[in-house]
Amino acid sequence: MKRCPWCGENDPLYIAYHDTEWGVPVHDERKHFEFLLLETQQAGLSWITILRKREAYRRDFAGFDPEKVARFGDAKIQKLLGDAGIIRNRRKIEAAVKNARAFLDIEEKFGSFDSYIWSFVDGRPIVNARRRLADLPATTEISDRLSADLKARGFSFVGSTTIYAHMQAVGLVNDHLVSCFRYSELAGGEAAHSMEER
Repeated sequence: MKRCPWCGENDPLYIAYHDTEWGVPVHDERKHFEFLLLETQQAGLSWITILRKREAYRRDFAGFDPEKVARFGDAKIQKLLGDAGIIRNRRKIEAAVKNARAFLDIEEKFGSFDSYIWSFVDGRPIVNARRRLADLPATTEISDRLSADLKARGFSFVGSTTIYAHMQAVGLVNDHLVSCFRYSELAGGEAAHSMEER
């Protein structure tokens, strides 16, 4: 069974993430917030580092409930800074709280975060046709626009590179290599459409 090489061959956690989550279209509000929170915590680190800390984040950030995280105050933030199970970076922790509030604002304005984020790809996954890891871009025109819009709405740690990784994770784009078994499994779903970004 051929996979995208970025997940390696030896780490069951990374392989399971690749096989069951990465690139699967997300439409659940809490799952959107979970991925967004984890992506923003990753900045400057490897994704496997965050995956290994995922359950600690789930515990510390109220099961990724944005309404609860939005109410975190200074005392809670200080407590989180003492937890070795997560990335103890004050700016990132404060950003998670700030982003939860901005997330709720988007839900109120657009009806759901799902409706908001999927509007950037016309409601359907973009199916690319990458043949090598070197073909995967760090950013695209769409991630630039989405990043800028999120920043304008008060989000932090949402640069275009982070946001393109987020788009890949939650299935806005299918960037599995064409040789990967997951490419064809996902390519036909949700009335996907191809794009020129190849």
